[in-house]
Amino acid sequence: MVPPGEYIQMAGRRGLDATGTVIILCKSGVHDMGDLHVMMLGKPTVLQSQFRLTYTMILNLLRVEALRVTDMMMRSFSESHRDTQAHEQQIGQLKQTLSSLPLLDMEGQLSDLLPYYYTVTELRITAEALQCEVLGSVNGLKALSVGRVVVVNNKQHFNALGVLQVSSDSVNRTFTALIICEKGNEEGGGDSPNASAFPQLYNTALFIPEGPCSHTVQKLKLQDVSAITVKTLKVIPDQIIDNYNKRQQPRFRLDPPGQAISTASQELLRLAEANPGGVVTLDAVNDLQLKSVDVVEGTMRLHVLQDSLKDFNCIHSPTFSEQFLRVQERMGVQQELDKLLFLISDQSLSLLPEYHQRIKALQSLQYVDNSGAVQLKGRVACQIRSHELLLTELLFENDLSPLAPEESAALLSCLVFQQKTQVEPHITNTLQEGIERVLAVAQRIGELQRDCGITQTAEEFVAQFKFGLIEVVYCWARGMPFAEIAQLTDVQEGTVVRCIQRLDEVLKEVRQAARIVGDSVLGSKMEKASLAIRRDIVFTASLYTH
Repeated sequence: MVPPGEYIQMAGRRGLDATGTVIILCKSGVHDMGDLHVMMLGKPTVLQSQFRLTYTMILNLLRVEALRVTDMMMRSFSESHRDTQAHEQQIGQLKQTLSSLPLLDMEGQLSDLLPYYYTVTELRITAEALQCEVLGSVNGLKALSVGRVVVVNNKQHFNALGVLQVSSDSVNRTFTALIICEKGNEEGGGDSPNASAFPQLYNTALFIPEGPCSHTVQKLKLQDVSAITVKTLKVIPDQIIDNYNKRQQPRFRLDPPGQAISTASQELLRLAEANPGGVVTLDAVNDLQLKSVDVVEGTMRLHVLQDSLKDFNCIHSPTFSEQFLRVQERMGVQQELDKLLFLISDQSLSLLPEYHQRIKALQSLQYVDNSGAVQLKGRVACQIRSHELLLTELLFENDLSPLAPEESAALLSCLVFQQKTQVEPHITNTLQEGIERVLAVAQRIGELQRDCGITQTAEEFVAQFKFGLIEVVYCWARGMPFAEIAQLTDVQEGTVVRCIQRLDEVLKEVRQAARIVGDSVLGSKMEKASLAIRRDIVFTASLYTH
């Protein structure tokens, strides 16, 4: 049986054919229907982008003025989800909508209308963030005890007072509360009569019913509690909940509420009428003793914003409500437009932060200057396909110069060998010193990358260079037969062959880099090292090519 992804590919060209026909030849009977069902309807393998930013790619693209790295990232499979054409169409529509909206009156008393909008928006966001911190704390949850009066905001209620009865379901943290509401809105069918006309407006005015006061008992989620007041009431939770549940039955629906419910409802109504502008709430820092930086800074910022509201003149204008609605509508369209413009811009590329981090590392190592121009070290690194930073740094610090050709080949084997070995290699003092120099350079590069924001740690960067084949390559370059070098390690023979073949490519890259620098001695040494390892069975032409 083929996997679902291959079946889809066989059935038709994905994204082009509406239907496809597949004929299954059943030589030894019909396949099990369960297997066929999985094959035809199963989820195909999720494709993941293998596009990776490398220093060599960045340097080569920087050298070509007609190309940009961001263009390359934009065309990668990792960014294939970007529906730029659809976004541009929506952007055009939003721009037309924005141009058709009535102009704002920003004269006279309304001259500070826009700053007022930004202030109340920040105030609302700050208050919501602070409340999340409070409700996520141990002390905040302790305050939500039976009898605590809270301010409730959800689809049914706007700034309505409620008194907690019991907390339930500690995992999901829901609470049962008695909440006052408008007569006829107990079931929550319509909009709250006190709902704000301005969703963006910061409003602490409490709900006070215009007609007879009624009540409802609901389970609240944490996000429904917008404020915890300093007030607590004496309530009898069981009587309130039992009486409310009883009156939900059809035959008891017309019964008057019990004494416990009536008393609690009247207390809540009196509290709202006595504090129409908002009731005193528990202070996160002084009352709940929350001392984290986010809470302290959030509380201070909240007080500053609240105090600044009284300084605005626009709220005294007779056309304030109308003009604020216009600002709200215009800003809503503008925010959606800005969001789409960001999505089609370079700034939304998922790899862009990593690109800036790698550019910073290249600038720190002087591969490019502050304007992005590739310097000599950068031109050298362009000749190297992998581990370009390490090789370039080794070359510029002359760490390969003291080594003989066979020692150079042996040392550079750490760039192509990736396995762990149990056999400890026996090497010369010169090679041991070479290993120490390589590890020191790798450690420095790893720390620099970390300082530039790259997530890979210095230890992880250094750990990728393994010297398990250094003795094998050294002996091979000195002429030892393959059968004998195979006895020096526990690495499989095929792996040894592949590593030596890849090492030859590395030596050629170093030779090219040495010529750019003008180091003819190192270039000659790399050529000798390459000739030394290019022999015998390792470089015998494959039978498949003849």
